[in-house]
Amino acid sequence: MSAIFHAGISGARGRMGRAVSAVLDAREDVVVSARFDRGETPDLSLCDVIIDFSTPAASVELARACAERGGPALVIGSTGLSPEQDAEILKAAETVAIVRSGNFSLGVNILIGLVEHAAQRLDARDWDIEVLETHHRRKADAPSGTALMLGEAAANGRDVDLADVRSAPWDGITGERETGRIGFASLRAGGVIGEHTVLFASDDETLTLSHSAIDRSLFAKGAVAAAAWVRNRKPGLYDMQDVLGFRQA
Repeated sequence: MSAIFHAGISGARGRMGRAVSAVLDAREDVVVSARFDRGETPDLSLCDVIIDFSTPAASVELARACAERGGPALVIGSTGLSPEQDAEILKAAETVAIVRSGNFSLGVNILIGLVEHAAQRLDARDWDIEVLETHHRRKADAPSGTALMLGEAAANGRDVDLADVRSAPWDGITGERETGRIGFASLRAGGVIGEHTVLFASDDETLTLSHSAIDRSLFAKGAVAAAAWVRNRKPGLYDMQDVLGFRQA
């Protein structure tokens, strides 16, 4: 059995916080030393790593606190951060090890590689790309963090900046689709855990790459795996491609 480590859960009473708690409680190599939510002040010294599924503002506040004392390490699953909040997380990663991801599932992280591979090989002059995501009615941000990760993968495959080619959902009289754009569409309904599809379409054929989450615990399991991986890493900003060993040198 691997060495025992101490973990904290930020956003402990939320959906993902409860799922993470269940996964941690079932493991023999983890002691949950802190469970807390926004507005509560945990004793960070009790933890080797904190898994955070809270809010953008709470994630930034937690990252600052960890950076000020040089630890613990962080796993951040909050999505919908602003560019300014992204910069705060990056700054904190100069002092502590942080894994940040919009999706902790193995399947999605394999999908990211497939999307980049396809985008690299399908000429932007002939192939359009659209990213479609569906989530439960309570999800506050759109597009989802995973959809943006998939869009980034497509943009990387085409060697462009996503910010320069991203398109908002179609609505009204928009005119002809501009060549090379990467479109996004979001649906919110019922209790859907998470469905993501990347459509590549030419005049002659379509290629569809997709992933569906069946159980929310898959994200919790991935986040816990990230926590076990990052707790002894040197300061820096990592993602699940690093955790899973998919990152190419």
